[in-house]
Amino acid sequence: MKIALGSDHGGLALKTDLIEFLTERGINVVDAGTNSEDSVDYPDFAEKVANLVADGAVDAGILVCGTGIGISIAANKIPGIRAALATDTFMAQMAKEHNNANVLVMGGRVIDSTKARQLTTAWLDASFEGGRHQGRLDKIAALERKYLCK
Repeated sequence: MKIALGSDHGGLALKTDLIEFLTERGINVVDAGTNSEDSVDYPDFAEKVANLVADGAVDAGILVCGTGIGISIAANKIPGIRAALATDTFMAQMAKEHNNANVLVMGGRVIDSTKARQLTTAWLDASFEGGRHQGRLDKIAALERKYLCK
């Protein structure tokens, strides 16, 4: 498995810890930045990771900004991306099982590294259930075609 990670300055510490955690799990990691605590704009890193996922260069992505809100909004502008902000393990698990989220999003100023590792594990270990959930994802894809791909 190959996962791209990206963050702004507010998520750098958490992203760095997650890279270590994923590497320990034997997961191939692509670091899309930032690698500095200098102020940067989260949409730039959301776009980098989302494009890697949407293009199939990686299997999934993880994004971190201060709260996770802004970077998830930005990532979800890329067609084919289902970026889900999670603050507990139930949300992370459901993001995959019900929404087939291909990008997990967390807030570096909201959760600590222990919680982030738990969320990442819950998301990675879950599987998309399909069934009735696929029909909902099909409707989301239709919205993308209608509004984003003009």
